[in-house]
Amino acid sequence: MARIEAYVEAQARAAVQLVRRVLGERVAGAFAHGSAVLGGLGPHSDVDVFVVLRGHTTREERAALVDELMRISGERAERGPARPVELTAVVRDEVCPWRYPPRCEFQYGEWLRDAYERGFVPEPGPDPDLALLITVVLLGDAPLYGPPPAGLLAPVPRADLDRALRAGVPELLSELTDDTRNVVLTLARIWTTLTTGVIRPKDAAADWALPRLPAAHRPVLARARAVHRGEEPEHWDDLAPLLRPFADHVVGEIERAGDG
Repeated sequence: MARIEAYVEAQARAAVQLVRRVLGERVAGAFAHGSAVLGGLGPHSDVDVFVVLRGHTTREERAALVDELMRISGERAERGPARPVELTAVVRDEVCPWRYPPRCEFQYGEWLRDAYERGFVPEPGPDPDLALLITVVLLGDAPLYGPPPAGLLAPVPRADLDRALRAGVPELLSELTDDTRNVVLTLARIWTTLTTGVIRPKDAAADWALPRLPAAHRPVLARARAVHRGEEPEHWDDLAPLLRPFADHVVGEIERAGDG
């Protein structure tokens, strides 16, 4: 079972408590995942929570979850700045037995806060990224409520994990200039995972990828790693002309790794 920093665990458990208040006995289990269990937790890392439900949600319940999560998540949290919370919920019968594409019942992410404040409520729908999330949840084995994750979730076949990783690349590329650090590190992690089969923390994925990059592309990934670790402030103006060439090169490596 993964060990989690106490203050991160406290925020994760607060998120689980509010989900249980809203959804009651439908909550079968809740688990920490992401950087908190993989290692590599940086100053900008989210508190990642994965919830398994016994039944579906209503729009009103999802709206209530959004309202409650905004109170504890991110720079505009009710009691002052906090780590962003990313909370994902699935209905167990829709992911176990495993099938592709998996279906997400609810997801909260701080990147959508402005939309939430305008009244946006997430809708259930297919989400290939769940293949990676479920794999990390099972690897981390970090219950916050309920049984160990292996008691509720089925393993994701490697072929579907690879398929899901490749499926997420176009959306990442569309966000390259708006969410640069995250996109750069995530592309490196996709390349790493497809090549080695190992899911690494983002900074460890950068460690793996940097020596495999041509020298011209290394400054972009080195900057993203340094910002993730809190070693530099986030700034990209000086490297802006290098972003697209870096991304194009790594996407080419991803395509070749996928072909292999």
